[in-house]
Amino acid sequence: MPVSLERPCYRHANRLTAVSCSECERPICPDCMNFGPVGIKCPDHAGGTAKTHPQHRPAARARITAARPLNLRSGVAPVTRVLVAGMVLIYLVQLGGGAGVSANSGWIFEHFSLISRARYGDGTLAGVANGEWWRLITAAFLHLGPIHLGMNMLALWWLGGPLEEAIGSRRYIMLYAVSGLAGSAGALIANPNSLTVGASGAIFGIMGAMVALQYQATGSIAGPALTLIVINVAFSFAVSGISIGGHIGGLVGGVLGGFALSRFGRGHMAYGRLGLVGVGALLAIGIGSVLIAYVKIGLL
Repeated sequence: MPVSLERPCYRHANRLTAVSCSECERPICPDCMNFGPVGIKCPDHAGGTAKTHPQHRPAARARITAARPLNLRSGVAPVTRVLVAGMVLIYLVQLGGGAGVSANSGWIFEHFSLISRARYGDGTLAGVANGEWWRLITAAFLHLGPIHLGMNMLALWWLGGPLEEAIGSRRYIMLYAVSGLAGSAGALIANPNSLTVGASGAIFGIMGAMVALQYQATGSIAGPALTLIVINVAFSFAVSGISIGGHIGGLVGGVLGGFALSRFGRGHMAYGRLGLVGVGALLAIGIGSVLIAYVKIGLL
């Protein structure tokens, strides 16, 4: 029979979680998580304290139960696993189709990368402005070579897995989708005439959601998640060839998506029902991103 990986949080006995501190391996719920560059830590090992809501404070301290650290090979974080495997597979298919190591040519790249206006080899019009709306989504699954792919997949593995375990797979995939759309809108705003590919917009959205989750837990945006964002934004400006618009757009989409999951403070990002407010807000972010992209390229 299946075995559950969930254990009671060591600070909130009435909350089950599959995530544990990377230092002491104690199980921690979203309110006790402190996100770092390569893992998550409990308040005791992050050098801070998490906010304990009165309604979640146990009458007596729960007995500490051992739990394994987050291990994607054990079957947790299924959406993150599928995303990583899918993007690696797409890259291999491109190589098999003769695209070359950089994967910046070939049928897949030509038909699914993000650009407002272009022409195919036979002279027919292409791009989002010519009705190919799917490019707003599919560009986030393509990468320019093994280094680009490897860096993004490593970031998704390190950051996406813990966030998925914290908020659940359904909420995570909705957040990932709206962050990806916001990233595409940002890329078109910044430079609509450049070809753009990569999952980094959605990954920046994950970091934005981590800030929202951290704010719910501590009442402050300051912390490891914000530090990670500052470092990556600085890197985006320092290195040429990076879609700054895509990164900023994804980040904004992730922050808004994170607060939408909590119904803008009325609930918790990880617990309770989303309700019409949460679902409507997420839809508004996604649809709004598409409309912004269309306005930029002159379709609206």
